[in-house]
Amino acid sequence: MGSVLAGSLECQRTGRPVGAAAKGRKEHHEGVRLPGRYPPSGDLRKAAIRSVAMAPPLLKICGLRQPDQAAAVAALGVDAVGVIGVPSSHRWLEPARRANLFGAVASTKPDCLRVLVVADPAEEEIPQLEPGPGGHNVVQLHGNETVERCLELRRRLPKELLLWKALRIREPGDLLQVSHFAPVMDALLLDAWVSSQLGGTGHRIPLEWLLDFRCEQPWWLAGGITPERMASLSGTVNPDGFDASSGVEDAPGVKNLARVEALLREVRNHQPRLAEDAQ
Repeated sequence: MGSVLAGSLECQRTGRPVGAAAKGRKEHHEGVRLPGRYPPSGDLRKAAIRSVAMAPPLLKICGLRQPDQAAAVAALGVDAVGVIGVPSSHRWLEPARRANLFGAVASTKPDCLRVLVVADPAEEEIPQLEPGPGGHNVVQLHGNETVERCLELRRRLPKELLLWKALRIREPGDLLQVSHFAPVMDALLLDAWVSSQLGGTGHRIPLEWLLDFRCEQPWWLAGGITPERMASLSGTVNPDGFDASSGVEDAPGVKNLARVEALLREVRNHQPRLAEDAQ
């Protein structure tokens, strides 16, 4: 699927394009992108292309609550900013305040993805998922949504809106869900399963579960992403992006800009795990 992030290089985490899985996809002189509903355009094009040499992963900072801090985070150069639309979360931002925050991000860094995180949206919440001028351009489903529900939302929401699905991983077998959701989503996010909380817990998926992980769609790794941990992730896992929240906070929803900057620096230096390293 084509999109800002879904235009990322499709690969088997080796830095090379997938062979059979790339059927129907076109090469671009700047790399390989996934054509489809949302071809990249304008200032978003740079975020849509990942080179064949495998560019550094992207970084998303999630759980922002204040427009000025969201703008400051975007100014550091992160690739995505997330707002929590789940009322049970300590980082929840009420609907009336979201437009100002997303607008501040858009004004500061137009190509920064603006992500609204929701969980099992009810029928009356569907209008809130539709993007407005300068508002969110990604909806991340972080609940127990089924493939069928994701397809329904895909049909009902505007075509220009990107749709991501977060999968909470409790055991290695949960990774099998990826094959069901990947064909219908623009990107996936893997997070650790915690019974009492949907995300932002700092809990980690054991790295040994991800050593041979393959995904046909771009994917983000969440859970315990901190500047200090990035060294242990380098050469171990190959996500298209990292998603951080509690690991760069002073308090829920209050980010530490020095830690965000340090994490961004480490992410840009991340080394992928190549196929020969796995042998």
